[in-house]
Amino acid sequence: MKKIIILLGLVVTIFTSCSDFLEEDVRSSASADETYKTAAGFQLLVNTTYAKLKTVYGGEPWLFCSGTDMYAEGRGQEPAGLSQYSQLIPTSSNVEYLYRECYKAIQAVNKTVYYSTVTEQTSSIPVLVGEAKFIRAMSYFLLVQTYGGVPIVEEGNFTTDNEAFNRNTAEEVYAYIIKDLEESLATVGTGVYATSGKVNKRAVQDLLAKVHLTRGYETFGTAADFTKAASYADAAIAGQTLTVAWSQLFLPTNDLNAEVLFSVQFDKNSTSTSPTTLGNNQFYFFSSYLGGSETRGGAPLRSYNLCPTGYALGLYEKGDLRWGATFMNEVYENYYDFFRVADKTTLKLKHFYEPKWFTAQDKADYLASKAGKLATGFIYHPWGEYAAEYTLIKNLDYQTIPVKKFDDPDTSTPASTGPVSTRDFIVSRLGETYLVAAEAYLKASQPGIGLDRLNEVRRRAGVANATIGQFNIDYILDERGRELLGEYKRWFDLKRTGTLIARASQYNYNVKAANFNGNNGEKKILRPIPQLVLDLNPNKNFPQNPAY
Repeated sequence: MKKIIILLGLVVTIFTSCSDFLEEDVRSSASADETYKTAAGFQLLVNTTYAKLKTVYGGEPWLFCSGTDMYAEGRGQEPAGLSQYSQLIPTSSNVEYLYRECYKAIQAVNKTVYYSTVTEQTSSIPVLVGEAKFIRAMSYFLLVQTYGGVPIVEEGNFTTDNEAFNRNTAEEVYAYIIKDLEESLATVGTGVYATSGKVNKRAVQDLLAKVHLTRGYETFGTAADFTKAASYADAAIAGQTLTVAWSQLFLPTNDLNAEVLFSVQFDKNSTSTSPTTLGNNQFYFFSSYLGGSETRGGAPLRSYNLCPTGYALGLYEKGDLRWGATFMNEVYENYYDFFRVADKTTLKLKHFYEPKWFTAQDKADYLASKAGKLATGFIYHPWGEYAAEYTLIKNLDYQTIPVKKFDDPDTSTPASTGPVSTRDFIVSRLGETYLVAAEAYLKASQPGIGLDRLNEVRRRAGVANATIGQFNIDYILDERGRELLGEYKRWFDLKRTGTLIARASQYNYNVKAANFNGNNGEKKILRPIPQLVLDLNPNKNFPQNPAY
């Protein structure tokens, strides 16, 4: 027991220079110790473990999205190091975010695993431990993709005489993740996620597919990883086709729809103690400034960064249902009327963003069809004049097309709370699982099966099937861009497939290929180990990533 307390104290010390980086570990408190030894108290501990993911996914998105082909800054500045790479160093702003938040989650899981052996023993203990190990695996997966090898922190790693963190290799971390997930898969339940809201076997299978797919690209990966990724993805799909219409998939009242495999759940009660800081910030990004709650009728507060690039906008073709479901391509005089008013026949339009397939005749026909429905000051945004790069020419409010799929039209949020929403953050959903299967089968030399999986996604989107001649990694990345815009996947997609430098430098106006040049002839692909971590670690031989 003493060893565990010391271990968790080390986590607090190493990953923060101030006490608020990690919540105080009260394991030494007799009341907490006794609470966690009861069945109800242990369930509370597991619930707290789930809650740690709220800060992992609900906060700033720079490590997930900055410096990619899909999003670039507009008027609002992103952290220069993460968005442009040339200034990326161990002390760069936000570099430590995932390092800090993921280890908070890992700490909570380690605590759960410890108490599972001393708490009141019930039949639910193995299930709850399996759920916790899924969260630990997810945290390590984010860490190893972002930073490479990191310390594996668990009971027995440290003693009272050895308080330094040692760096495990990426290969060791992947093995640990897979071990956790295989153990989780053996014990978690099979309840429908939309009903239970708990980790189930399909969620674990989905994550195993992603882990094996990603490891397959590593130097220590093997062809078997791609085969396993395909198998696990199919198991997670479980024969379920994509039946939720795109217009309903991200409807604010439909966060727990039948295609969600795992999400981080938010609610008003959980953010009530600090409504302006807690919650999900996802809606705040991916658009220009829209005026916020001070405007007539209110509008979502936007950051004016991570605006969709011309490449991202150009991915959609005529008839793709994802275009209208992803973007607010028609903006009413009162922004939220799109969600709040059922009968829109009398509403006035304030903005229209012309899709790339519009001809001059299409424009004329559109404007004629809206006669009498255009608000005073209506703005028609031509194709090519509302991508992120166009803000170098003009950076007015509403200049870039708003992404609406994460909007929260609840009348109490976010107008009164700033950049905070109580909508859930969807981490895994069936549409992506099909695309994981598509990529895995392609890499496993079974492109025909992979193409079938990809075309299920396109079928639901209302567009023609891709052909075997089109089917390659670039096409899969394009399809992932269309399907998953704004869903905190893109940097990991490009890093995994080895296309980060080429795609970011081609499509992001802030990034040049030379920006990735680091020390020792290495490229800045992995993020640097945060300098704070190195400074506080008694082990002064802890290695930095070679590019830094």
